[in-house]
Amino acid sequence: MTTLLFLPHVRGDAPPPDGPVIAVAPAEAVTLHWAELPARTPAQAVAAARLLVAEASAAPIGELHVAVGDEGDADRPIAVVSAAAMTDWLESLAADGIDPIAIVPAPLLLPRPEEGFVIAEIGGERMVRGRSVAFADDPLLTPLVTGDVEPLALTADEVAAARDAVLARVPLDLRQGPFARRRRRAIDWPLVRRLGVLAASILLTTLAIDVVRIAKYSIGADMLDARADALGRTALARGETVTDVDRQLSERLSGVRGPGVGFSAAVAAVYAAVRAVPGTELTGMDFSPNGDLRLSVAAARESLPTDLKRALEAAGFAVTAGVFQSANGRVTGEMTVRRP
Repeated sequence: MTTLLFLPHVRGDAPPPDGPVIAVAPAEAVTLHWAELPARTPAQAVAAARLLVAEASAAPIGELHVAVGDEGDADRPIAVVSAAAMTDWLESLAADGIDPIAIVPAPLLLPRPEEGFVIAEIGGERMVRGRSVAFADDPLLTPLVTGDVEPLALTADEVAAARDAVLARVPLDLRQGPFARRRRRAIDWPLVRRLGVLAASILLTTLAIDVVRIAKYSIGADMLDARADALGRTALARGETVTDVDRQLSERLSGVRGPGVGFSAAVAAVYAAVRAVPGTELTGMDFSPNGDLRLSVAAARESLPTDLKRALEAAGFAVTAGVFQSANGRVTGEMTVRRP
């Protein structure tokens, strides 16, 4: 049950209430205004109210605390109180372990009349409230404000009903801005669980995508391997039993190419050397099973076989030259070319 606690609070004068507390600021400490403020954020409404208060207040605006309320009408209540008084009230309450959920100006505990003025005593203090004014009753001030209109005295039941209405819906809370109540944020476990489920779903979806991608790549690789095996079988000898396509193709390639550097590579190097030595020609060629290439060479001059031998050696081959003979204006003989 919410309890009303009237300020100023005397430290240690009573044990702190068990339930929520709404503190009531004394009427003489708070000045109330009413003004039409456009619909805007609370911070913007307070900024506009401070501009209005600065024009009507004698005290520096920096020493005042301005709060804006809402009673459901176009004109909204604006409360002005000393910032020092707010600090003292909150420190006094905190010393007794009280953290009020709201601080309400005492005149707002009276109902707002449709017309005229009402008067009642609340918390040992008589207060007057009209449509757009609310203040502590004063024998000199009240007649100046009410004029010829006699304030209507409220019954105890009417005061109690107005108080209950304030407890249900606070029309103006002085705990705004720098004096706002610090709220402890509780852990929203349902939200935490939903976020956990969402994170797990995202993780599982990402994992599923990776698994599908890996499976796709694996299937593609298997298909390529199958195609490579099929193509490899076409290069093997007809009727050969296929056990390892790669190894069998390597064996066949070695057999076709020949030992050493292979027939093709050796012949290509020899023809390149012959073209580099004009006046020489090949009259015969024999590729041995051990990779040696035996050449029959004819040359126009005695020095050309030696030049050809040097050209072959420069290409990286070991060359063994036989005995060259000269007949009919030609020099002929044989050379053996091998990879060293």
